Amino acid sequence: MIKNKQKVAIAMSGGVDSSVAAALLKKQGYQVIGIFMHFWSDPHYAQKQTMANKCCSVDAKNDARRVAEKLDIPLYTINLDQDFKKYIVDNFLDQYKKGFTPNPCVRCNEFIKFGLFWKKAQSLGCDFISTGHYAKIKKDKNGFHLLEAKDKSKDQSYFLYRLNQEVLAHCLFPLGDLEKTEVRKIAQKMKLPVFAKKDSQEICFIQEKNPTEFLKRYLKPRAGDIVSTEGKKMGQHLGLPFYTIGQRKGLGLSGGPWYVVGMNAKKNQIIITANPRHPRLYNDIMKVTKISWTNKQPKLPLRVFVKIRSMNKKQAGVLKKAGKYFQIKFKNKQRAITPGQSAVFYLKNEALGGGLISK
Repeated sequence: MIKNKQKVAIAMSGGVDSSVAAALLKKQGYQVIGIFMHFWSDPHYAQKQTMANKCCSVDAKNDARRVAEKLDIPLYTINLDQDFKKYIVDNFLDQYKKGFTPNPCVRCNEFIKFGLFWKKAQSLGCDFISTGHYAKIKKDKNGFHLLEAKDKSKDQSYFLYRLNQEVLAHCLFPLGDLEKTEVRKIAQKMKLPVFAKKDSQEICFIQEKNPTEFLKRYLKPRAGDIVSTEGKKMGQHLGLPFYTIGQRKGLGLSGGPWYVVGMNAKKNQIIITANPRHPRLYNDIMKVTKISWTNKQPKLPLRVFVKIRSMNKKQAGVLKKAGKYFQIKFKNKQRAITPGQSAVFYLKNEALGGGLISK
């Protein structure tokens, strides 16, 4: 049992993970309050009378309220509409305009779910914040360490690598030692009304399965040339934001299959090849910038494992400083290293930190 009833604010989205996390915290003896965060919603969806943002829809809020009532904990709502638009949506659009492929969930965790949320929790007298993320935190004489969750198929340490010592010191992840199947069983046993609710995995502020239509609404893409790696004009593209490294479908070209291997923002060109093993599609060197460490920066060079996408397996490489960049030299060449995505460095099961893949 927790001494002196330490107070924790749990981010409740109405999903099974945050609901079980709240239940576990209360069972452990914390004084628990729920906070439902209201994010920016695309007005386009409201006009069509469809769910505007999966994380903060009316249904999601009602589910969170029903769970809070079941657990007998208060539920607050905070409006982060403009902050979400500024830090997440505007950056998302800006990165696409520059030819990058961003990961908005990483920024959302840094600025919203563990940034502004923690500030709000402090104003309510909370000692900790918590979420339904699958990750673990370990404390030792050297500080706090962000570790992978027990359930590797649900592990979310990749999305949390920008959390620093100040934030990690005040975070609780009750689901870190549980499998997803266990979480659902707990929810069902405790008769939480969301125990069978499906997981949401897409970008929360975009309804479509891919961002193309969303980008068309908010950007003014310029059509340009599609050229081969030899410089031959092959056709026209709709705009750089609609393509990403390694893309094979949606190019509108005959023959092939064709693969996107690069973009030339100055010339507004998409560069393609018909060779699935083209050297520009596979590389063993990767530049990383805007580095963030969960603990102290380790001594470099260092042999690490790296994830270049959330669903990818970790790959062996050597991390070192290279001028103003950090550099990874992979043991094996990697396919479609995509500028704008996050590269996260691991030592055993610890997420040391990471940064943004650079061009």
